[in-house]
Amino acid sequence: MKMKFAVLPLLLGAVLILSGCVSTVDGHMKAGVPFVRDTMVSRYERTPSQILSAAKAVLTRTGTIIGDNTVINTIQAKVDTRTVWVRVVEIDNKVSEVYVQVRTKTGGDVDLASQIDKQIAIQLTVAR
Repeated sequence: MKMKFAVLPLLLGAVLILSGCVSTVDGHMKAGVPFVRDTMVSRYERTPSQILSAAKAVLTRTGTIIGDNTVINTIQAKVDTRTVWVRVVEIDNKVSEVYVQVRTKTGGDVDLASQIDKQIAIQLTVAR
């Protein structure tokens, strides 16, 4: 009986440590498990508008776009049951940086983020 009471605080501590809020690439917070890798970062020698149009084409083909913020250059979409964010940041006149973040209800999905990132790169070469 004493063992059950000793395990209970440990389980509650583990739940508190593993649950929390996660920052998205568009600056918002979302409930989820932290400490999970969910973002891919790439750099391309393209303008942000070219990358955003390629990202829109990819996300339209693979899922449904649910948000488009032209002020901070982000796109939010749903692919299957996952939420995808794509943010484009201009580094200089020639180079732009792309952040692709994919979250499930419980954690991140770096495999889908990598796949979408590769599709954006392919779309950029096709659009040239």
